[in-house]
Amino acid sequence: MERKNAWKDYTAEDRAAVEAFAEDYRGWISANKTERECAKSAIAMAREAGYISLEEARAAGMTLKAGDRVYADAYGKTLLLAHIGSRPLEDGLNILGAHIDSPRLDIKQNPVYESTDYALLDTHYYGGVKKYQWVTLPLALHGVVVKKDGSAVEVNVGEDPADPVFCVTDLLIHLAQEQMQKKATEVVTGEDLDLLVGGRPAVKDEIEDEDLAKLVEKEPVKAMLLKLLADKYQMCEEDFLSSELEVVPAGPARDLGFDRSMILGYGHDDRSCSYPSLIAQLEAENLEKTGVCLLVDKEEIGSVGATGITSMFFENTVAEILDLCGQLTDLSLRRCLANSSMLSSDVSAGLDPLYASAFETKNSAYLGRGIVFNKFTGSRGKSGSNDANAEYMAKIRDIMDNGGASYQTAELGRVDLGGGGTIAYILAKYGMNVIDAGVPVLSMHAPWEVVSKADLYEALKAYRAFLKLA
Repeated sequence: MERKNAWKDYTAEDRAAVEAFAEDYRGWISANKTERECAKSAIAMAREAGYISLEEARAAGMTLKAGDRVYADAYGKTLLLAHIGSRPLEDGLNILGAHIDSPRLDIKQNPVYESTDYALLDTHYYGGVKKYQWVTLPLALHGVVVKKDGSAVEVNVGEDPADPVFCVTDLLIHLAQEQMQKKATEVVTGEDLDLLVGGRPAVKDEIEDEDLAKLVEKEPVKAMLLKLLADKYQMCEEDFLSSELEVVPAGPARDLGFDRSMILGYGHDDRSCSYPSLIAQLEAENLEKTGVCLLVDKEEIGSVGATGITSMFFENTVAEILDLCGQLTDLSLRRCLANSSMLSSDVSAGLDPLYASAFETKNSAYLGRGIVFNKFTGSRGKSGSNDANAEYMAKIRDIMDNGGASYQTAELGRVDLGGGGTIAYILAKYGMNVIDAGVPVLSMHAPWEVVSKADLYEALKAYRAFLKLA
């Protein structure tokens, strides 16, 4: 049952469509590297496509009808888009659910210090990372600083070619004999992932602030850093307490390979699925069942918190939509959720020939062969997994064939070795059918990951077909 490489059947027109979509995607992930940036961009795109917020719909006293488009967000980090279908909501929703957070380094709340004439920021890594992969890379700083008066300042340094970048340093090979004997998990520790951000001491003549002037005598490099932050962002050191600053690889995603068939970029997990899901949702027309696109935060750390999918945001928002459609009862909400179908739009591990022993080749995903369906994830004996029903898998096969989407199936690595999780099992608690469906990735969770342009395009086709036909 080997699946065919999608490139083999593409016409010239198909290849042009693949390249055009890949170019749009590459630009989007280069410009949006945090969950806040992704949500903000998605809202702007949705509004351009005719979506209005639920708050606006309520204020206008609207009764939602087929064809209406609404959205709601949670704290600017999680987003739900709904395109109302012609059938009653009790018949269920067709849901594309992806996440927009990615592994990274987060700046701590009390991060600034000076050591041996350097200024550094202390970090705490977010999500599952190989810590040694984050040293000696050019890094950028994205996020928001919120002051006590509630005003917020956006930070984005390291992306413009004229910007400075930052890095985490490493020990030179000449002195690394002891370091090289350590296990990979210990070569670089979490507390060693501090960001180098300055090396020039301030002099008193440059400092007008009295507190910083006093700091010059003891920590002149830290004083210079704080002066620069005050000048650019009007922030003081205590404002770090109410900041969310994320350290990500600097620079744009790039075409990969002489044939430009792949993309090397940060955050393919899971933006290679969230972007096609978003586009499929925005393009959808004349739906029978209501189509929903969920773009959620916190998946990489267990989907917890107010912006994770384990919160009540999803259920509460569906209740609000039912209410605006004049269909809300407790029973109608329960029926709507139980009768829904979902693709958990999340990436899968692509088979890497350099590490083939970690995979079971018959049940692995291959770049270029289309979207990947993982009937189950979990680890070892499928622990912690949503295991999709055979009946649902048969329905998905039919939808993909009718939609002309290339697809493959896979497990996440060798049986006693692999494992992983998505948001699938969390939504399955409502009784709805859910299966993981996404793009295969090489070097998953590394600062720079690899996807195939063909798989991106086939994912878009698959998500389009699902919203229309499920």
